[in-house]
Amino acid sequence: MLKPLLLLQSFLFCLFNVVFVGGRLIGGGFSAEENPFTPKASLVRYWNKEISADKSLRSEFLISKASPLNAVDSATFAKLAAQNSLPTRLPDFCSAANLFCFPDLTPSLEKHDDNVKFSVYDQKNFTSYGNARAAGADSFKTYSKGNNGAIDTFRRYSRNAAGHEDKFTVYGERGNVDEKDFNSYGTFGAGGAGDFTNYQNDVNDPMSRFTAYSDGGTGRSQTFKTYTHDANAGNGQSFTSYSKKGNASPNEFASYGDSSNVIGSDFKNYGEEENAAKDTFTSYASGGNVPLNNFKNYGESGNGAVDTFANYRDKANVGDDSFSGYAKDSNSGTVKFTNYGQSYNPGSESFTSYGKGSEGQKISFKTYTPNSTFKDYAKNGVAFAKYNVSSIGDGKTVNKWIEPGKFFRESTLKEGTVIAMPDIKDKMPKRSFLPRSIVSKLPFSTSKLAEVKTIFHVGDNSSMEKIISDAVTECERPPSVGETKRCVGSAEDMIDFATSVLGRSVVLRTTESVAGSKQKVVIGKVNGINGGKLTKAVSCHQSLYPYLLYYCHSVPKVRVYEADLLELNSMTKINRGIAICHIDTSSWSPTHGAFLALGSKPGRIEVCHWIFENDMNWAIAD
Repeated sequence: MLKPLLLLQSFLFCLFNVVFVGGRLIGGGFSAEENPFTPKASLVRYWNKEISADKSLRSEFLISKASPLNAVDSATFAKLAAQNSLPTRLPDFCSAANLFCFPDLTPSLEKHDDNVKFSVYDQKNFTSYGNARAAGADSFKTYSKGNNGAIDTFRRYSRNAAGHEDKFTVYGERGNVDEKDFNSYGTFGAGGAGDFTNYQNDVNDPMSRFTAYSDGGTGRSQTFKTYTHDANAGNGQSFTSYSKKGNASPNEFASYGDSSNVIGSDFKNYGEEENAAKDTFTSYASGGNVPLNNFKNYGESGNGAVDTFANYRDKANVGDDSFSGYAKDSNSGTVKFTNYGQSYNPGSESFTSYGKGSEGQKISFKTYTPNSTFKDYAKNGVAFAKYNVSSIGDGKTVNKWIEPGKFFRESTLKEGTVIAMPDIKDKMPKRSFLPRSIVSKLPFSTSKLAEVKTIFHVGDNSSMEKIISDAVTECERPPSVGETKRCVGSAEDMIDFATSVLGRSVVLRTTESVAGSKQKVVIGKVNGINGGKLTKAVSCHQSLYPYLLYYCHSVPKVRVYEADLLELNSMTKINRGIAICHIDTSSWSPTHGAFLALGSKPGRIEVCHWIFENDMNWAIAD
């Protein structure tokens, strides 16, 4: 019995550098309590092999992002991945591996015959809810607040109801990557109202779809106030077949998408064949950064409609709007554009087949933006007053979307300098790397998106489909001039990329914490990495994906710094930041935020920025 045990000990020592002590396996860079066959233990061994066995040089920051799977689960899921069977165990896999997955929602069987207040509710599928209700009201207040990856579905909600009111107040606020679906909502309803107030405000990457919403309704009003206010990077606000064949149903969009960053909205077949519609867009996308709005077949074949766009995209930065087939073949409609598109920096508007084939149409543009295209639009009944005036900015004006401190000059990194620290907090869902034994078996390419969607139970046209598509597309984008890049889904792959660019004598650094974020701080002691000389470096930035995915790249001619950050009044150290300065910016776009912030052009100045929370920088060891 003793001989086999000695043989096992010898095998483990040779393979993993571990030995038995007191009945436990220890060594190999992990404690007696850790199993040497877990993904974390495997990563520790890989670091020791590829970089250094000196524990003082090991990056615990990187090790902390290793998969939390235990040895048995890791082997089980690796086998399932090899057999293309992971979808059968997806909920277990997502939970055990700390992944970002949307739940598979089933229709709710809850019955609510009376007026109901849904408070502190989330992740529900309301199907055939409130159908044929007479009067009364349902209130969704503080619903789905502060959730991560929340999905809510309202299907055939309030169908054929009469005089019923629905209120969505503080709905989905401060969420992250939210998806809300309203399908056949309020269809054929009479009277009543739908009120969306403070809807999805301060949300990161919101998606809302309104399909066949209020179709065939009579006298039912819809109000969207402070909708997606202060939201970030959502491109999934979709209104399809909204209020189609409705009758005298007013719709009001007030403060919609205000102060939001890169928010897109799509209006298709909106108000089609509607009678006596009254739609108002007030302060829509005002103060936003690069709002994108597409109006296709809006108000087509309508009768007696009145549409008003007032202070639309006012004080926004750039942005693009497309009006295709707007009010086409309509009768006796009135459209007013007042103070439309008075942006800080001009965007573009395209009007194609605008008002074409209409009769008795009155369309007026008052104080309208430059940089617009009118193609094949109705020549009669269209009035332009103060059209083509200059925008309120000069092309160089910096609005609030160029966050103070996000970009700065190298000369700022001097002890005693007071600077504005940008928001360096990580807003993405918390995830972990997958073990290489699993991630290497998963498809990752635009040609295999269908397979990826199957694995992660992703529906067509869902926000998760867009998340996956965007990440894969960016990873497959050709590198820019002088750039070397790779997307990595395992820590071992990141180590391989960093060492292939820099060699094995490397140090991984990240900003120590988020202390001082969005505040003024004082620069303390500054240390130039590699003596502050021009050097090579690899920066890795998170990409949103079901598992932890990093976009790693190396660009030439950079300098990397470590800087103590001091509290403004007490002058005590609160953080240690990592900054990277790009010395050669000649290949950057002229519209890059750095040049808007610093007031220059590509190739004329260097640009520095901080490494944000959970991003990292690799450099050659001093």
